[in-house]
Amino acid sequence: MLQIQQLSKTYADGTQALRKLSLEAGCGLFGLLGPNGAGKSSLLRTIATLQSADSGTLLFDGIDVLQEPQRLRAQLGYLPQEFGVYPRLSCRALLEHIAVLKGLHQAKARREQIDQLLALTNLSAVAGKTVAHFSGGMRQRFGIAQALLGDPKLLILDEPSAGLDPQERAQLHNVLCEISRDRLVLLSSHIVDDIEQLCPNVAILLQGEIVLQGDTQDLISPLNGQIWQAYGASVALPPQAQLLQRSYQRGIPLLRVFAPQCPGADFSPAVATLQDRYFLALAKQEATQ
Repeated sequence: MLQIQQLSKTYADGTQALRKLSLEAGCGLFGLLGPNGAGKSSLLRTIATLQSADSGTLLFDGIDVLQEPQRLRAQLGYLPQEFGVYPRLSCRALLEHIAVLKGLHQAKARREQIDQLLALTNLSAVAGKTVAHFSGGMRQRFGIAQALLGDPKLLILDEPSAGLDPQERAQLHNVLCEISRDRLVLLSSHIVDDIEQLCPNVAILLQGEIVLQGDTQDLISPLNGQIWQAYGASVALPPQAQLLQRSYQRGIPLLRVFAPQCPGADFSPAVATLQDRYFLALAKQEATQ
């Protein structure tokens, strides 16, 4: 289990990235949701021992990560938001190179693990091709394969589905569900739909703080019967309603609001989603500033 208490981090330019943040997460997929600049990457980099914290505690399965980072690195897999590759190395050769760096020195065991990971990420057929020429989805699946080398108990994925087309996202989701069965997978994203589809548990970060965390469905359920939507450009925002989103559906303007009761004749009830919960948290945060 990952246990974080009162974690704070301020950068040299004065940016307060993490503000006494506390979080608990067990085995499975755990979603970290927040807008750009919310502190998601700062939190993941701190957990991954790539930067230190100013204060607080960070434990993983009894390991004091801030005091003994090397112990965590032995069971950690990390896929950053952006990563580089050697331009002339094939997928298999690059996995071999990374595996050796991770301490997998027995050639037979290393080959067997690489073969398993290539099959898991559906890259076996392109193992001889250079990663530099992979599509976005193939490249992200390679990133997951390299992160899984050494069978880590904690896997950190920072915006893994950014820039992928729908088919690539679906393939990536299948891989993520498969690999999360016996390890903790921290999945950071600003794509709310990905988190709702994949993660039984979620935390919402805003300005370096956790404003909500818990079972994903439990966070959505209190909004049932209080989400309303109306179509048309002429629909006005009722004074008793909290605006969640102005968007379009098939080119038609759509207004989505939160209100304890139906806010007007133009509005009809809508099924509550994690995106509604997220936008409501954003609205409350903005109202306090």
